[in-house]
Amino acid sequence: MPRPTAAQLAYGSCTVILSTLAMLLLSQTSSGAAIVVIAVSALALGLLVAMTVPQPRTQRKQSPTVSASDAGQEQPAPARREKASVAAPRAVNRY
Repeated sequence: MPRPTAAQLAYGSCTVILSTLAMLLLSQTSSGAAIVVIAVSALALGLLVAMTVPQPRTQRKQSPTVSASDAGQEQPAPARREKASVAAPRAVNRY
């Protein structure tokens, strides 16, 4: 399992803290059971946010596969492409 990135940790932590404060202030609860429910739901929301932050993609190098029949043969060189020249558009007389 890959380790979480710094962005995932930051977004998840901020979500947990801010959502806990917001839910506690909005609900104005004082019972212990309600506070536990709010804390667990804030943790679940923080985990959801942390998992949905996109991870940077790593580029994978693809090594060329060489079969046994191609091992002794040279590969042909790739064809050279000519560069396209960019010319100014010509003025057209329409008289």
